[in-house]
Amino acid sequence: MPVAVPLSVVIITYNEEANIGRCLEALHEVADEVVVVDSFSTDRTVDICRQHGARVIQHAFEGYVQQKNFATAQARHDYVLQLDADEVLTEELRQSIRAARHNWQGGGYTLARLTNYCGSWVRHGGWYPDRKLRLYDRRWGQWTGLLLHERYELQPNQPAPLPLAGDALHYSYHSVEQHVSQLNRFTSIAAEELRLRNKRRVTLYHLLLKPWWKFVHGYFLRLGFLDGFAGLCIAVISAWGVFLKFAKLKLRK
Repeated sequence: MPVAVPLSVVIITYNEEANIGRCLEALHEVADEVVVVDSFSTDRTVDICRQHGARVIQHAFEGYVQQKNFATAQARHDYVLQLDADEVLTEELRQSIRAARHNWQGGGYTLARLTNYCGSWVRHGGWYPDRKLRLYDRRWGQWTGLLLHERYELQPNQPAPLPLAGDALHYSYHSVEQHVSQLNRFTSIAAEELRLRNKRRVTLYHLLLKPWWKFVHGYFLRLGFLDGFAGLCIAVISAWGVFLKFAKLKLRK
């Protein structure tokens, strides 16, 4: 069997004591090192990371894109797996990563995320498989984006990333209150991003029709109703988020 390419796992954190241990426990025999870039957490995050043998670097948070590019640069190896603290690799995905290390092709690989919402696994409504490019050769790309929706982007001359089998279990929201609280924060960021992009015109189309379409698209067309009450909560709150984003944009000076 070919020699495996050296692999670093990088994770950014801030007050993730409820999640980070579960994430790190699933990384045994996956990579050669784990690097955690922490934004000066005030809980036990750093202690838990060190207990699991991770190398911890403190760095002030400047934005998701900047933080993930900084974390990628701290890795000792060019081959990098980037994870969020609330993600856990399944055994099937771990095996896929090990196989990719022994037969690396192209600039990177995508992994599917299966989200747990308030105790329920969500497989519809556009939330699954939610593939992300997370395993990559850092010499051929970088994290891009403005304020939200950061993504890893390969250089144009690189082949399309290949999909990995298996899921990353994404433990997103533990309660509706947590979802609404984060939605309020993210819609403020999204409104500011639209303003920075000079997309400042807000009409009844944005305030009424786009939220309505968000609900219909997720709940009916993408079969969100098959996820039961969780699917209904996601569809309603997501539609409300669209309204909030444009309402905040309209009221910004």
